[in-house]
Amino acid sequence: MTSTPANNDDETPKDPLSEMLANLMGGQGMEGFDPAALAKAAGLPDDPQALSALFAQVQAMMSNQSDEPVNWELAHDNARQAVAGGDPSVTAAQSREVDEALRLAELWLDPVTDLPSTGLIGRAWSRAEWVEETLGTWKRLTEPVANSIAFALSNTLSEQLPEEMKSMMGGASSMLQNMGGALFGMQLGQAVGALAREVVSSTDIGVPLADLQMALLPANIAVFGEGLDLPEQDIRLFLAVREAAHARLFVQVPWLRGHLLGAIESYARGIHIDMSRMEELARDLDPSNPEAIQAALSEGVFMPQRTPEQDAALTKLETALALVEGWVDELSFEASRNLPSAAALRETVRRRRATGGPAEHAFGALVGLELRPRRLREAATLWAGLKEQRGIAGRDAIWQHPDLLPTADDLDDPSGFGDRRKLLDASDSDVDAALEKLLAGDFEQSPDAAAQADHQDDGETDDGRDSPGASS
Repeated sequence: MTSTPANNDDETPKDPLSEMLANLMGGQGMEGFDPAALAKAAGLPDDPQALSALFAQVQAMMSNQSDEPVNWELAHDNARQAVAGGDPSVTAAQSREVDEALRLAELWLDPVTDLPSTGLIGRAWSRAEWVEETLGTWKRLTEPVANSIAFALSNTLSEQLPEEMKSMMGGASSMLQNMGGALFGMQLGQAVGALAREVVSSTDIGVPLADLQMALLPANIAVFGEGLDLPEQDIRLFLAVREAAHARLFVQVPWLRGHLLGAIESYARGIHIDMSRMEELARDLDPSNPEAIQAALSEGVFMPQRTPEQDAALTKLETALALVEGWVDELSFEASRNLPSAAALRETVRRRRATGGPAEHAFGALVGLELRPRRLREAATLWAGLKEQRGIAGRDAIWQHPDLLPTADDLDDPSGFGDRRKLLDASDSDVDAALEKLLAGDFEQSPDAAAQADHQDDGETDDGRDSPGASS
């Protein structure tokens, strides 16, 4: 039996694929539609809950009308969904414990650093609150590579369509563009949500994700302490000292947050998508496996080998991260010496930061960057040596300007940096003293300069001509 085409209110012709997708995703003409039958035909599992979530995600991909290439709303929703199960609300008792721990941490830090207290109020966050407070910074850090992947996905999907389908695309081409941004948004949201289950504080990954905040996550601290056989109060207090130390550094050194985030953005902008890998995936994509592209994203298959410029940028970034973590590591241990478990907790945190958790690895594969301070121990040794040579104030003065910071080469020889810094300080002091004398009019001329002045007085002007009255 021949079906009669539906009449349109307007006379604008619609391409078949666009009309089909619009009807399917918009819910029009869906009477009698059987999702289970469609799923069976596509080879999808017959799970009503999974199917409902899948169709909701596909509808979001197709209906996104944002001008941005990445669907950040979908990233937010997926991050919240990733922490929805097993995210207990913070109790009043937990808030009080976190507040007391951070207040005590500030007192312990006062004698071991020249940087003053921040005056920030400590917070206890749930995982969902961590997502809300940090997602804006995640967007800033990942936007360069996210845009590249979204555009590459949409272009590749379009190019891999058979010729007979390209003529049918019409208005559906924008849907493919939306799909590219949505796929990355979904994957990013899941990665951020997974991180929310691992981090113990607002600065746990060494970067200030939440501006001017000081917070701990009680649920994750409990997970962190599993198997350590240490008092819960000691664990919370040690992590509070680390959070308070991070907060002092980022608040009292105003240029540092922008320096770190800028280095990450600069590295991300240099990432170029491996189009050959993406085209290979598109050719081999199995329509019955809707998770294939997301799996490829999570495995980082689109990330090419780094260029020499990227290697240099990564070295600079990793050095900055190591310097921050090394300073925090050294101060936290000094401030917590009266905790019997301080040494054990310090080593646990060091290993955790050096290796990274599963979620951190997944996020690194997605955006081509793992925010791990690989040289934390060398940096901690460098800061300890500076304290012995220059004292607390001299050590912390290194943070006055980014040009004063140690380099990757300095981390190769931490003990020698102090001696090199002394030479630079002495040189700077000589220049400053000379300028002060010059400005005060007390500058003593060198013998050569004095002789030249006498010669000029005897018969030559400054321009070399004989002065009036001089003998020829």
